[in-house]
Amino acid sequence: MAHLTREEVLKSGEVSEEYRRAFEARPFDVHGNDFFDHRAKRASHLEQLRHLYPISGPIPNEVTETMHDVPTRDGSSIRVRVYQPANGPPEGGSPLVVMYHEGGWSMGDLTDEDLNCRMFARDLGCVSVNVEYRLAPEFVFPTGVNDCWDALKWAISSSSALKATPEKGLIVGGASAGGNLSAVLALLSRDEKLDPPVTGQYLCVPALLPHDKVPSRFAHVYRSRFDSVDDPILGKLDGSAIVEIYKPDRESPLWDPFNHAGGHKGAPKAYFQVAGLDPLRDESVLYDRVLREAGVLTRFDLYPGFGHMFWTNYPEMESSKRFVEDTLKGVRWLLEK
Repeated sequence: MAHLTREEVLKSGEVSEEYRRAFEARPFDVHGNDFFDHRAKRASHLEQLRHLYPISGPIPNEVTETMHDVPTRDGSSIRVRVYQPANGPPEGGSPLVVMYHEGGWSMGDLTDEDLNCRMFARDLGCVSVNVEYRLAPEFVFPTGVNDCWDALKWAISSSSALKATPEKGLIVGGASAGGNLSAVLALLSRDEKLDPPVTGQYLCVPALLPHDKVPSRFAHVYRSRFDSVDDPILGKLDGSAIVEIYKPDRESPLWDPFNHAGGHKGAPKAYFQVAGLDPLRDESVLYDRVLREAGVLTRFDLYPGFGHMFWTNYPEMESSKRFVEDTLKGVRWLLEK
């Protein structure tokens, strides 16, 4: 999609009739008696919908899946699931894609990125690594993001054993909190001169700019956090509850990629998927802008009238199916030289 006018962005905040029919027919309700009950109900809710996904489960004839334990810097370990083309790497080798799941840094697991990882392995010939980083409140900031960095370095150092060729392309990606983690790691990889370098970042409905850290020149554009109240998944979002659970350092670049002290020049190319009703919409619009100002190549798909994580919560919609098709196209674009 070509870069949008402000009028087009604001218009995207009007509810789509297809979406309205879907969430009125099946209201979204995963609220629990406490946080841990809420976490369990969210997982159960998504599990009941996965049979409707374009790839609803393992496809062993096309994608081989294996589990691995990855050591972390604090002496613990986390799990990752690796997905490889069942018939071996394509000619020239398999790019490496490392994915981080959604869930507000406090919920979610490997099942959240199964679909994308299987699709990238099957249709793009990639080796995908799906990371189960540790969650708040049991493990507060920066444990989760450190886990994600440790897993990225493990995937690179293990690339030969995984039959991956990261020199063919190395992508970090994820949705929502996973998009935040991916943006953070994309800049960290630049700062740390990771070798081979991250070449692409897939930022899906990401959290990129805390509401209390908005530069004054962008305050008039940063409105969706306050004005978007029709999203059936997030509702009106101020972010305080999630922040209270995650406990980030407000000044850390591991939390706030937008205000990174080193700027954004030299960051890897970025593919955005953004929902018009999403309270996080405008920070993606602004992050796309600062990346382009820094000379970073971007691609931006906006879904007018749809809300945060709409394709996972209402997978039966035609627009959800198109969203998944766009994901594949966007990641294919990230892999182009």
